[in-house]
Amino acid sequence: MQTSQELDEWEQKLEVVLEELKECQKSNSLSSCTPCEKFFECELRKKYILAVYESMNKGSGGGFEF
Repeated sequence: MQTSQELDEWEQKLEVVLEELKECQKSNSLSSCTPCEKFFECELRKKYILAVYESMNKGSGGGFEF
């Protein structure tokens, strides 16, 4: 794993929101978001998804392409 000094700004944002997400899961005794009753409405989960996307495209915009 890279150190925070080696992470670009998008990866740093992803690390922060990932820690927030893990803390939420831990506080709700969950190992993932899937069984959570707020799965589809969760703003933290949406923030995480956006952070993952931005870390993949490095802020260049565009849509998901599979």
